Amino acid sequence: MFYSAKYQHNAKLNFSKLKDVIVSGRQLVRAVCYIVQTPEIDQSNFMKTLEALGYEVKSKDLKLRQDGSAKGDWDMGIAIDAMSIAPRVDVVALVTGDGDFSELVWHMRGQGARVEVYSFSQSTAEELKRAATAFCPLTEHVLL
Repeated sequence: MFYSAKYQHNAKLNFSKLKDVIVSGRQLVRAVCYIVQTPEIDQSNFMKTLEALGYEVKSKDLKLRQDGSAKGDWDMGIAIDAMSIAPRVDVVALVTGDGDFSELVWHMRGQGARVEVYSFSQSTAEELKRAATAFCPLTEHVLL
């Protein structure tokens, strides 16, 4: 979402407002941000800001392969965390537009979970929109 806000809207995501929009009067159980760190960018202040806003921050280093390519995503970690918490909460809110999460969403819904997907419409896979119990498009109201 950070990069969608940056490259599609030339803005920054307001993580405080984002959390308020998602929680919307409900009781927050857990808010997790997943970060991939690269050696050339110091994200320590960003991570401290997220923690101060009440987010749990999970971080891992970008892995550089011998062939020069890089790997750095949290798909499996997000899926494991989501499946672990889904039976214990009323709603799982995913902030992503990545269609790779469609099967995860269908699985959690099959287990009885309500799954809300929050993302910018233009960067959200149609299959993810269809899989979600509710698709909640993000607009300028969550941008700085």
